Amino acid sequence: MLSTLFSRCPMQRLMAWLPWLLATALGAQAQAVPNPGENIEYLITFGAKADPAWGDDDFTQTFFFLVPQGQRQPVYLRVYDPDCGGKLDSQKGGYDTRTSFSIYGGPGAHSGAGARDPRPALKPLPVTGRLLQEKTFGSEPQYDEKYYTFGPLNPLEGELVEEFKGYVFKVIVRGLSGNDGNVYRFFFSTERAANNAVPGGNAFTYEYCFRLPPALRKATVHLYPFVNDKVVSMKQSNYDVDKSATLTVFSVSKNGHPGVVSGDKEWSSNVIPITDKERGLSLDFRLTSTTKTPNDMVFYVTDQYDTALPFFAVPIGGPPRYKYDIDMKIHR
Repeated sequence: MLSTLFSRCPMQRLMAWLPWLLATALGAQAQAVPNPGENIEYLITFGAKADPAWGDDDFTQTFFFLVPQGQRQPVYLRVYDPDCGGKLDSQKGGYDTRTSFSIYGGPGAHSGAGARDPRPALKPLPVTGRLLQEKTFGSEPQYDEKYYTFGPLNPLEGELVEEFKGYVFKVIVRGLSGNDGNVYRFFFSTERAANNAVPGGNAFTYEYCFRLPPALRKATVHLYPFVNDKVVSMKQSNYDVDKSATLTVFSVSKNGHPGVVSGDKEWSSNVIPITDKERGLSLDFRLTSTTKTPNDMVFYVTDQYDTALPFFAVPIGGPPRYKYDIDMKIHR
């Protein structure tokens, strides 16, 4: 239905539909980051002294959380396993990593210079927005495989983003010291002690550093970059895939187009042409592991102007389905 709706709408009206799509297509599942539909178990951020060959190019990760404009109920950001020292984390010698979680709101949190840069370490800029809450974790058993909750956060403390018709909070995770990999995940909630979805809420990022499950689980990871109405082509870039996975691209116009994957401690990329039918919807990047061990890696996408495009937790317009063009000829 959604794809039919867009096929009948003039392209200039696509962005007007985006807030409605965010509320209807994402629903409760969008509050979990990573989302179950992505089939990613955990995010990962390594300490500042880690070897980038382990899968993290810059030891920082940024996510954005959206509260609909009419929401006035306080919200909470819950972080599962925020410490670095338990069985989920990636140990490199003795655990010595400290990781900070910082929440920003106010003007510039999303719109500020560098806020959406997928590779902020290349051109370091001051963090934009107003710091609301922050906590640093080391190896602390009381947080191992348990939630730590930030909040309450007043929705009005976020940055009002007209494009999304809501208030956006920015969460920056930094590996401050050590060389271990901190494995964690988020839930955006209306309750301090439970995972209760924010009505119409949403989460997205412009760079994804995550753990790919091993081939033994026969798991395919889905990444859902959103294609706005100005995109003519999309460049996907990935880091440290180790040639240990296959990448295929699906959409209403693409039925498993191959993508380039990187080797060890290197970036690789390729350009993907975008069709009219794909604008206003998400693509589906499918990553399937070919090795027996988990692998940590980084992905981001940009448009033809090198502007970063967001990965939404749940695809806008729903998971894309390829539409066959049937050319019927009548023979007399």
